[in-house]
Amino acid sequence: MGANTSQVSDLSNNHNLKALVGPESISENDPFWNQLISFTFISPTSSQLFIWQAHNALLMIRCLLKVFTREMSEEELHQQFSYQERAAVSCAETSNEDLLEELLSNLIHLIVEVPLLDITYSILFEAVTTLLVLLSYQLFHKDILHDGIIFQHLMKGRCLCLTSRLVKTLLYNFIRQEKCPPPATHIFEPKAEGGLLYGLASGVASGLWSVFTLGGAGSKAENDQEHNPLPLSNQSLLLLLVLANLPDGPDWPNPYRQAITCFRNTQDTSSPPAEHTHTFQINFNSLYTALCEQQRSDQATLLLYTLLHQNTNVRTYILSRTDMDNLVLPILDILYHVEERNSHHVYMALIILLILTEDDAFNRSIHEVVLKNISWYTERSLTEISLGSLLILVVIRTIQFNMTRTRDKYLHTNCLAALANMSAQFRCLHQYAAQRIISLFALLSKKHNKVLEQATQSLRGRQGDSTALPDYAQDLSVIEEVIRMMLEIINSCLCNSLHHNPNLVYALLYKRELFEQFRMHPSFQDIMQNLDTVIGFFSQRLEQAGSDLSVERVQEVIMKGAQALPQDRLKKFPELKFKYVEEDQPEDFFVPYVWSLVFNSGVGLYWIPTGIELFSMDSG
Repeated sequence: MGANTSQVSDLSNNHNLKALVGPESISENDPFWNQLISFTFISPTSSQLFIWQAHNALLMIRCLLKVFTREMSEEELHQQFSYQERAAVSCAETSNEDLLEELLSNLIHLIVEVPLLDITYSILFEAVTTLLVLLSYQLFHKDILHDGIIFQHLMKGRCLCLTSRLVKTLLYNFIRQEKCPPPATHIFEPKAEGGLLYGLASGVASGLWSVFTLGGAGSKAENDQEHNPLPLSNQSLLLLLVLANLPDGPDWPNPYRQAITCFRNTQDTSSPPAEHTHTFQINFNSLYTALCEQQRSDQATLLLYTLLHQNTNVRTYILSRTDMDNLVLPILDILYHVEERNSHHVYMALIILLILTEDDAFNRSIHEVVLKNISWYTERSLTEISLGSLLILVVIRTIQFNMTRTRDKYLHTNCLAALANMSAQFRCLHQYAAQRIISLFALLSKKHNKVLEQATQSLRGRQGDSTALPDYAQDLSVIEEVIRMMLEIINSCLCNSLHHNPNLVYALLYKRELFEQFRMHPSFQDIMQNLDTVIGFFSQRLEQAGSDLSVERVQEVIMKGAQALPQDRLKKFPELKFKYVEEDQPEDFFVPYVWSLVFNSGVGLYWIPTGIELFSMDSG
């Protein structure tokens, strides 16, 4: 554009821009290129100093590529990088160099080689963002792309040898959480002895940015810095998730997912297995701290899920931490505010809990961590509660929310699986947690009776009517399945840790009439035997203790009775253990999810919604 452009309206008449998009070819040695990128305005990342022309060149390339990816196919884009001047050239002068692959390789080299400093912040941001733009072809296709020119270059071309370094750098960008350098009106300040001052007024600068990003007046570009003070960290994490969720090629695995799967702690001095070709080492303590601090965003939660599920080194390290509350509390906060979160974020948080509860040591340790004054839990004042009891409260609340609102069986299943995994290690349950377990059973019982009544009335009212009936049998089957699971969870606690949970026994006795209707039910008879034994045993001891007992006296009787109840009187059942297994073809879920995060959270990236095919805008 050159330094002589002074306002947005001049852009349409700028001779450099006209030449750039014109039909005439321009030699790579022409002074035009130097003039084109000699413009100045404040970048959306607001860095004080940066590598001026390199940044400007990248910015222009990125903005052009963003238009190209929307308007032309990959093959047509490739032709833009393969242009040969229409002059006679000898075979020796003809180059087989693929300039698109050269661009991809150079972008990655730039990201992994250039250190993160104030002066380099913007150029690194542009490099990461340009890679995202090149990969954004997926946005304009409903089906998951399993091949393509860019796909192949990244998966098995010259970029392959940089896989581990790129993943490591993107992770460290996320970990460092570097804020934007402070804003400046000019890129180069004039020297004392005088010199060239390349600068435009800040008003023109923001206008240029709006035109370049096709955002127009009032676009969110103006607010990126305010709403996301960590643009490089955010953009690096989004690129990392996009790369990690690329599907495997026809005959090669995704190397970026391999790198995510096998990287190790810097404290690990052992030799990596020979098959781990893309491994590297990173500081797990710094990674853990960043994960704990950033769980308010979908993308950080998705990264945590990815690492827990796919990298055994990270999972082992996280489960060994003695400050697990720093990680678990933000996850519980997500679930507690389920009304304000999108369903994908809630699913990821819930699956993270399910993966954690697969570990018995975790299930024991969470009951040893005592928390005070949980401000965001507003149903009841919790001045002191264990992390384990709080986890139970939040999961039960999620189940109840789901029963009354979304009625998502997948959500129910995972919530109950997490509770089941923990049940054998329930310890010293808070009285409110114990009450909520029984209250959930009461809610299920009420719902069971209502559906049963509706089914009975419907059958009576439609005798001789051949019209199809509502599928009450299926509804009843689902409810009974959940009731069975709740009974198994209560039974597991009673069989394995009854003497550690007097509050649960108290709540069970207080609502004993709830369980009467299920005693003879064929679906619950076996599991009800133990509950009957416990209820009968403690009821008898309370009767022997006299009438008009105080709460304290009842609790004392329960405590003593728990020590006296012979364990062999309770029937043994198989241990409740559920393991998270990713569904077949996980890319069908994760690829649209990741790109919806890029669409909604990418800094300085704006696509016209009407062109998006990968996901519907209400789900994006």
